[in-house]
Amino acid sequence: MTINKIFNNVYENKKVLITGHTGFKGSWLTLWLTEMGADVTGYSLDPPTKPGLFSCLELDKKIEHIIGDIRDAEKIKKILKKYKPEMVFHLAAQSLVRASYKEPKLTYETNVMGTVNLFEAVRNTESVRVVVNVTSDKCYENKEWIYGYKETDTLGGYDPYSSSKACAELVTSCYRNSFFYPPNYNKTHNVALASVRAGNVIGGGDWAQDRLIPDCIKALNDGQTIYIRNPLAIRAWQYVLEPLSGYLWLGNLLFEKGNIYSEGWNFGPSDNDILTVDDVVKKVLKLWENGRYEITHDTKMHETELLKLDISKARFILDWNPIYTVNTAIEETINWYKEFYYGDKKKIFEFTLNQIEKYIKAAKEAVVKWSIE
Repeated sequence: MTINKIFNNVYENKKVLITGHTGFKGSWLTLWLTEMGADVTGYSLDPPTKPGLFSCLELDKKIEHIIGDIRDAEKIKKILKKYKPEMVFHLAAQSLVRASYKEPKLTYETNVMGTVNLFEAVRNTESVRVVVNVTSDKCYENKEWIYGYKETDTLGGYDPYSSSKACAELVTSCYRNSFFYPPNYNKTHNVALASVRAGNVIGGGDWAQDRLIPDCIKALNDGQTIYIRNPLAIRAWQYVLEPLSGYLWLGNLLFEKGNIYSEGWNFGPSDNDILTVDDVVKKVLKLWENGRYEITHDTKMHETELLKLDISKARFILDWNPIYTVNTAIEETINWYKEFYYGDKKKIFEFTLNQIEKYIKAAKEAVVKWSIE
């Protein structure tokens, strides 16, 4: 199965706008969509890190690459009117918890009003049929329980980032009910609007600060000690292509069915793909084949001990399932960084593309296995 043959060929020749396309997840999504034949326009700030996946893959040569701030309401409105996208994936965000403590106002302006700005632009652009708003698993009110959060659970947020993502979910619900009401689809409007939440996403090409594996890679590459703050914290880890496959599959269904899937959706890992921070670091060191770590006692910032998603709704209604185990996710991630630092950087685009092809092959084999069982 090749990249451009999946998702019912919905994305081939489609005009797709990605906000936040220069970020980690945005770059992977941009690559996947361009390889499926989509006509992609990206709207984002400059790549947030150096190095960064977007620059490494030279994706600016494959799309209409526009630098802009999602807080600029007039500019985003002009971009939609000019490029007339049929589908929109909204990933532009201030996405770091620690940064949200330092700049709470910026975080809310970006994550809440930025979402409002985009939805207002969609309201004024007749071409748009599908909007997928990417929020976060942290949008839920975290009660530190052992159960996964369902789409119907209470929204909340201890820190400014988490709270802003809960607010973005409320904005999405409001616009869906007020302007893109599903029962009125193809009557008073033609927009299918959904929101999506993922867990702790890992994969090659992420150099963001205060993220576990990128922090590990930076330290290992520099020959320094890895410092971890909360070794016993439990997280649900998932490979970057897992939630992206969910976003793309949902986008396909929204385009074909419209109002039926205009809701909130969780795209997380399986329940058994949950590890402590300490476990992940040990696996990284084993795969890197050297390095050391120490525990630091930085208690200045509140951190959750346990947070996971219930993905039953996506499993049963969308027929979506995660493919990789957490061990495979970590292995694929470390393989990417080893290729980047010790392989041929000129071939990193091909290597990244091969990881997508490998994932698709594994997904196809899993579907066959599930059908037999």
